[in-house]
Amino acid sequence: MSTEPQTQSHEHGMSDAGYIKIALILAAITALEVSTYYVDFGPLFMPSLMIMMVVKFVMVVSYFMHLKFDNKIFSVLFYTGLGLALFVYFVALATFKFFIA
Repeated sequence: MSTEPQTQSHEHGMSDAGYIKIALILAAITALEVSTYYVDFGPLFMPSLMIMMVVKFVMVVSYFMHLKFDNKIFSVLFYTGLGLALFVYFVALATFKFFIA
């Protein structure tokens, strides 16, 4: 056992302030998502929610799950999963004729 003091290192090069900034951005996007319930976005309702969802997903997996700093194959796997989930969701919405006015 070493008697040297333990130092906190950021092996991925992101500071605590960086994580706080990301968390604040995610909180702001979440507030916008909640506002869609109270404000009528009309036909932009679903596209705006989908875009915000994708942006939040990418930010969370990139920074908090460290995919930005890992091997690119992990990013490909996560983003493929996101694409498949979006495809299944849109097919389900189309099945219920959500897109027909």
